[in-house]
Amino acid sequence: MADTPEQKILAPTAAETTPDNPWPLQMLSQKLKSHIEKAPPAWVEAQVIELNKRANVSYLTLRDIDAEVSLSVTVWGSVLSRLEAPLERGSRVVAQLKPDFWLKTGRLSMQGQDIRPVGLGDLLARIEQLRQALAAEGLFDPRRKKPLPLLPHRIGLITGRNSDAMKDVLRNAALRWPAVEFEVREVPVQGVNAVAGVIGALAELDADPRIDVIVIARGGGSLEDLLPFSHESLVRAVAAAQTPVVSAIGHEADRPLLDEVADLRASTPTDAAKRIVPDVGDELRRVNQARTQLNRRIENLLERESERLAYLRTRPVLANPEVMITTRYDDVASSRGRALNAVRTQVGRHHDQLAHLRAQVRALSPQKTLDRGYAVVQLEDRTIVRAPEQVSPGTPLMIRVAGGDFTASSN
Repeated sequence: MADTPEQKILAPTAAETTPDNPWPLQMLSQKLKSHIEKAPPAWVEAQVIELNKRANVSYLTLRDIDAEVSLSVTVWGSVLSRLEAPLERGSRVVAQLKPDFWLKTGRLSMQGQDIRPVGLGDLLARIEQLRQALAAEGLFDPRRKKPLPLLPHRIGLITGRNSDAMKDVLRNAALRWPAVEFEVREVPVQGVNAVAGVIGALAELDADPRIDVIVIARGGGSLEDLLPFSHESLVRAVAAAQTPVVSAIGHEADRPLLDEVADLRASTPTDAAKRIVPDVGDELRRVNQARTQLNRRIENLLERESERLAYLRTRPVLANPEVMITTRYDDVASSRGRALNAVRTQVGRHHDQLAHLRAQVRALSPQKTLDRGYAVVQLEDRTIVRAPEQVSPGTPLMIRVAGGDFTASSN
């Protein structure tokens, strides 16, 4: 006898089911319900985008703060009654959610067991805490800030679609410098897509080598509207950008963190336009002033040099240039006369010295001795006779007197 469906042994797990041995739908639903009921409640932060009240039950749609993700939540009136102020659309809340599975319909729902609004004080406290943490990392250090170019040729502008901030920046920049060019990126500047949109546009413009400076502009708003500009991801993206970034959020009461990390903070989009490009009228006036000052200085220089040249012309050397030649000619003639007299004096002095020396030499000459009557007696071999013993009788002698030589013999 074949087994009835009730008598079949069902698979213990879903993975073991087969076409021949399936689970009853009721069993799958029961297992899902049992598994979901084991999940603990979780606290989440989100924004209320839909709120429908029906009797004692409210149906909410919560959307993630930073992503396009939403979730339907059922909240009993007893939970909402604990709130000090009624919950409204757009409110930022933290809610404790518990999944619930309806066995009969197979529908999964989220039950809100507790819900608390996030007040401005909580948001400011979070921003301040993030501000201190990023400042400790050095992201707000003034030494990291890059200088803006004196005259940017192409400006990247990140702003809302067809926003007044975009029009203000474009109009005022063109009025100041008509030749300026813009590369505009229109992105959401509030809501869940704002952070991703601004970061994507920033990365695209930063990678463009033609962009000299990037402006992130928005025309102010409430604290909740400006929360994307205090998001940590956006702040870090601006800090990592290689192109100078200008923050022009236009909110003086609570400065978003973008103002801290940007290379320049402008109070409004109009102020940003005034600070990123010079005023052509002012620059032309400066050029004219510089040209006037330069002409005046050149004229003063020429006047001073002309007076100096006129003074130099009055000097004797320029008024009567031949004086230099005649003066030097007289000096040369005088020096030549002195040199000639000195030479002549030296020649006369040396001539007298020579005559004196000649007289001395002559006085010492043997001829002078002969002239005084002396004679020199020599033997035939020219030996001078100095003693009688050198001569014997009949020895031939040669006798030299002042007038000449003659021979003789000894007796």
